[in-house]
Amino acid sequence: MEDVEKIRSLFPVVKNKIFLNHAAQSPLPKPVADVMRQYVDDYMNFGESPLETDLGKALFARLVGAKPEEIALIENTSVGLNIVANALRFPRGSKVVTTDLEYPSVVYPWLKKSLGVKVHYVRNVDGKLLLEDFERAVDDDTVAIVVSHVEYVNGFRNDLKVLGEIAHQHGAVLIVDAIQSAGVIPIDVKRDDVDFLATACYKWLLGPAGAAYLYVREELIEKLEPPYVGWASVKQEIFETVDFWDIWSLRLSETASRFEVGTPSAVSFVGAAEAMKMLLNFGIENIERRMIELTDYLIERVKALGLRLQTPEEPQNRSGIVNFKIDKPKEVVERLRKNGIIVSARANGIRVSPHFYNTKTEIDTLIDETRKTR
Repeated sequence: MEDVEKIRSLFPVVKNKIFLNHAAQSPLPKPVADVMRQYVDDYMNFGESPLETDLGKALFARLVGAKPEEIALIENTSVGLNIVANALRFPRGSKVVTTDLEYPSVVYPWLKKSLGVKVHYVRNVDGKLLLEDFERAVDDDTVAIVVSHVEYVNGFRNDLKVLGEIAHQHGAVLIVDAIQSAGVIPIDVKRDDVDFLATACYKWLLGPAGAAYLYVREELIEKLEPPYVGWASVKQEIFETVDFWDIWSLRLSETASRFEVGTPSAVSFVGAAEAMKMLLNFGIENIERRMIELTDYLIERVKALGLRLQTPEEPQNRSGIVNFKIDKPKEVVERLRKNGIIVSARANGIRVSPHFYNTKTEIDTLIDETRKTR
């Protein structure tokens, strides 16, 4: 990867803080903030903007190995996961398999009584989710495996390819929350046989809130009826041909756009598109290598400090998140914040999540300040 200082020049936050909290909400890179300002200025001065094209669908498709026609614009990850849960059809009493490490939005849609499904939790073993436990949990009554690609608390990375195989062996689908992996870990929905994937852009994708994407496998799109419909859900050529909306019939789009409802936050998607351009230009594989280099170093420093890791160390399960136990984590995080070091308190520990523009020197400062607070 090119000179780190050149990369850091794109992130004004480094002048003010040591920001190691990308698993929460990331600061905006300068190119992203600039293009969003340009969009706002365009609308202020001209009432339109040339920046408003496909709002990043093609870029996101490239990022996850999909086709643009398989991508829908959504507001956030939670909306995408709810769309999928409510679009699928299955007998009452069917089973969904998830885990006890999930973020609430992964699980909550399935706990609604109206869906009538049983939720089975695969329990973690020392912070790891074992594939053999998924194999035991999934049966022919299972309609979906629903997991995060990377678990938000400790950074455990699930093996999507194997989970997809387990799901499909029983006629189930694989639904993935990729908010803790997209932008920093390579994703290929075709290689890993993922059926649905949702992610917002305000974490590792370095975009603003209000922009998110839903991937739906091409073969499934027309089999599903969206839970909500609006002008964005139907074939747009109907309006473009006659310059008048057909309100007498519902002709849903044959693409993933059928899961869109109305006007999106275009300024957010313009920013998200610029962020994805930047990340793809650097190369997700290069970003992942840099992230692993930084988290390897962080893990070494944490061990040397005598603190217990809550993050699995196996390479295949690693991500950009490292969590370590410490007494009074919330108080420690607040003291670090006052010293300009931004991390999170999670699971009775400190969660650190550096991105590719961070440095080992910043990690050293984090460790030194953590030592002082003990």
